[in-house]
Amino acid sequence: MARPNYIELPAADIAAAKKFYAEIFDWQLTDFGPSYASTLTGDVDIGLQGDAAEATQAPLPVIAVDDLEATLQAVIAAGGRIVRPIFAFPGGRRFQFLDPNGNELAAVVATE
Repeated sequence: MARPNYIELPAADIAAAKKFYAEIFDWQLTDFGPSYASTLTGDVDIGLQGDAAEATQAPLPVIAVDDLEATLQAVIAAGGRIVRPIFAFPGGRRFQFLDPNGNELAAVVATE
């Protein structure tokens, strides 16, 4: 069953964002390179995207799915617009799309 499992936030200043969330919520953020950090709780995690070329304009909800290719086809069939084709990253593969109202979301499948 598909469910939200991740929210990616644009973060022009990664260090400030990490400090802010750690102080407020006691979140432990793991660095994945100089411009990305994430919580690793295994529940709904938060990612901080510091690379302006990769960051979305607003928070990016990420939906975990069982079959990425089938979900991609379903998004297209339902009238969604693909804004970033399937790509791999440490821990999985995903694509990003716009819904009919212009909201950007991502679908993801974890790799083992």
